[in-house]
Amino acid sequence: PSLPQADGTSEVGKGTLTTHVLNTATGLPAAGLSVRLARLQEPGLQWMELAHRHTDADGRCQPFLAQGQAKAGTYKLHFETAEYWQGLGHTSFYPFVEVVFIITDPAQKLHVPLLISPYSYTTYRGS
Repeated sequence: PSLPQADGTSEVGKGTLTTHVLNTATGLPAAGLSVRLARLQEPGLQWMELAHRHTDADGRCQPFLAQGQAKAGTYKLHFETAEYWQGLGHTSFYPFVEVVFIITDPAQKLHVPLLISPYSYTTYRGS
């Protein structure tokens, strides 16, 4: 189930940071997977959580950063993969996956897909 947005937006694709999770063991989207976005903050380089979403039936969720909300900096997407696999009756080698990336141009749209199986994962910069 997708969570309502604080700013009232509901259209997928309007934001500047999106993700898509695909279960490569089945070839199907990974639905109901918990995903959190955090930004590395100064001072002390602490992670500050900015958003929490769940993937929908298509393995997608509402954009993490609305248009104009992104700032240059270091971010991470935290995917709760063990929880997802347990829900399907499987165990997972990776309890979670964290994808850390840098936003250099806040105006540019970023898409960070994740391909998962119980014993592997792959990510790349999508478009």
